[in-house]
Amino acid sequence: QVQLVESGGGLVQAGGALRLSCAASGQSWDIESVGWFRQVPGKERTWLATIQMSYGTMYYSDSVKGRFTVSANDDKKTFFLQMNDLKAEDTAKYYCAARSGGGWSEKAMQYDYWGRGTQVTVSS
Repeated sequence: QVQLVESGGGLVQAGGALRLSCAASGQSWDIESVGWFRQVPGKERTWLATIQMSYGTMYYSDSVKGRFTVSANDDKKTFFLQMNDLKAEDTAKYYCAARSGGGWSEKAMQYDYWGRGTQVTVSS
């Protein structure tokens, strides 16, 4: 089992930046990739970015490419989502998720472990 805890959310003005963290505990050595998602009430969870541990490769959705950066600590127990040039439409609850299987995915259902999320609110 892997436990994930997000932190770093908050209220920020449009154009500002936030850095979200995701701390992994438990069988964190089993993590192959970590994805970041966000969700607004009444809508499905949307994939934003993934970092694949084996190759250090990062993948981004078109909506955040160039503004968001995903990274991991060398110990691969803490993961980050740096969010720059935030916009009002980035307002959502943000989740990190870990996948133990090989490869990576944009699909929420293919992630095995989830944090409880952290709220990000961008004021215009």
